[in-house]
Amino acid sequence: MEEVIKAENLTKAYGTLLAADHVSLRVKRGTAFGLLGANGAGKSTVIECILGTKQPDGGTVSVLSLNPGKDRCLFQQVGVQFQECGYQPEIKVSELCEETACLYKAPGDWRMLCEKFGLGDKTGAPVKSLSGGQRQRLFIVLALLPRPHVVFLDELTTGLDAKARRDVWKILKELKDSGLTIFLTSHFMDEVEALCDEICILHKGRAVFYGTVAQAKEKSGCENFEDAYLKLSGEEIE
Repeated sequence: MEEVIKAENLTKAYGTLLAADHVSLRVKRGTAFGLLGANGAGKSTVIECILGTKQPDGGTVSVLSLNPGKDRCLFQQVGVQFQECGYQPEIKVSELCEETACLYKAPGDWRMLCEKFGLGDKTGAPVKSLSGGQRQRLFIVLALLPRPHVVFLDELTTGLDAKARRDVWKILKELKDSGLTIFLTSHFMDEVEALCDEICILHKGRAVFYGTVAQAKEKSGCENFEDAYLKLSGEEIE
């Protein structure tokens, strides 16, 4: 299976803080990959280096066989949903979708995506009037607008209720089955277990586990994945 994301010995330091310490990972096409770890473990730094928004101090990165730091055409093939996004306070959902669609050569149908993610009746509303869960779904819509080959999702279901979370999971599974590659971060272990084919757990910038959820359980000796994560990540309460 083709590997669409490759990072080898990725290193990034901020002064004396080694935020990414020789991190290596590979993500296959049509799979979901979870990058896990506590706040401050280095997840954001690794993602920024993979996306090319930060220049690594060492190591190599490729996405869809392109160098994200140099090949700007990659922008047309990758979708990104950040946990926190800032937009003009009065902008309407439809206006934001149209403005975002204009950035891409062959964007998807934003109206159809809004319907799919339960925002069909909110397109005329200002973004600031949306609930936290509705905003989160809107940001996923924006990430899918370029009809990407790879999408990066940061805490994608924060603020969603239980049913909305499962609805989003269902849609993402369908997209994955159609060939979309998903790279996500999440603090919800049930979400990771439901979506991810492989995971990498970071602790103080280093990869302390790489493999499947089942392998994480086996290595930790825990039947419950959340317990396994806490043990492997070093977050387990004594």
